[in-house]
Amino acid sequence: MALSQHDLLRLMESLRTADGIELVRVLAQRILQELIEAEATAHIGAAPGERAETRTTMRNGHRERVLTTQAGDLDLAIPKVRTGSFFPSLLERRRRIDQALYAVIMEAYVHGVSTRSVDDLAKALGGDSGISKSQVSRICGALDAELSVFRTRPLDHIRFPYVYLDATYCKARVNHSIVSQAVVVATGITEDGGREVLGLMAGDSESEVFWSEFLRSLRERGLTGVRLVIADHHLGLVKAIRKVMLGAAYQRCRVHFLRNVFAVIPKDAAEMVAATIRTIFAQPTAEAVRSQLDTVADMLGQQFPKVRDMLLEAKTDLTAFAGFPERHWKKIQSTNPLERVNREIKRRVDVVQIFPNPAAPERLTTAVLIEMHDEWIAFPRSYLPKGGMDTISPHAQDQPDTVTPLQGT
Repeated sequence: MALSQHDLLRLMESLRTADGIELVRVLAQRILQELIEAEATAHIGAAPGERAETRTTMRNGHRERVLTTQAGDLDLAIPKVRTGSFFPSLLERRRRIDQALYAVIMEAYVHGVSTRSVDDLAKALGGDSGISKSQVSRICGALDAELSVFRTRPLDHIRFPYVYLDATYCKARVNHSIVSQAVVVATGITEDGGREVLGLMAGDSESEVFWSEFLRSLRERGLTGVRLVIADHHLGLVKAIRKVMLGAAYQRCRVHFLRNVFAVIPKDAAEMVAATIRTIFAQPTAEAVRSQLDTVADMLGQQFPKVRDMLLEAKTDLTAFAGFPERHWKKIQSTNPLERVNREIKRRVDVVQIFPNPAAPERLTTAVLIEMHDEWIAFPRSYLPKGGMDTISPHAQDQPDTVTPLQGT
């Protein structure tokens, strides 16, 4: 893309006054920006202001992006488009995560809690233990502003019939002690079958108060249309769901339930018991699902009375999925859709091992979730088989959140 006379004069002035590394930085920034604009033109099918039959969409401003290089930080502008999405192939999509991880490492240095493994990682990223507090403050402040926007963004643009909740754990320093921190994550399935990250929160417990605060924050941001919440069976969480998510049924994760069962039976019986319990979820109708649970409870109860009691006690929560469209069943019986999310969070968290303060894990987790969320939005695909959603989330009229769930849930 040819530069205008005005741009050429500005570039020449920048080069004339720059020296050494700064000269390289200015050149690299200008070259990359021009390459990005050229790629955007090819993607759109027309240059800015050009009338062309090949045009597929329109430009819609730019969003800022900082690229860290050996020559310094390059301030780039990524063109936005009105329809579809565009991201230059020259840049790494997960750069934001690296920035968050880098910020965490620098905070560890400042607080004097670095380890040898963290030191090696910092050097690989181009950092060193002599980082100043002002640099940490600047980088973390800029990053936190962006992450906070994501965590507090409105959720009223669409309804979310299905919501998944789960938690992962990390260690952080609080008042000179190392404590366990829970990072809870919520994702949702939209009424058109897409996926979105709804929110996250970090805290030192999974009490009812903690979960209630988190769920209320989602409601305050506009979360509506929830008909089923899929989660593990933490007592505080279940109480919070029933109190805050009025009108929504609760589905107990079948995978976590099996793990609870394994804790009360001999190891050599685990495979047989698991296979028997799985037949409950393989039935073709809601009536057959509930009937099969009673049958399985009687069968296993002869040898494992505790398993029978567990099944009967959890019957309503384990079979809540059966009150929803059959084509959705496999996706709403467990929190498996969150497993990939949690694995990616743990992969990043394990690198740090011990966070310097409670804010650090929330920062890194948010960065990971933003990248996943962006991928789901930029490359949309229906997470659920088509059809059936209109039976639980009618388009004609918004239903109040106090509506009773479908019969049998």
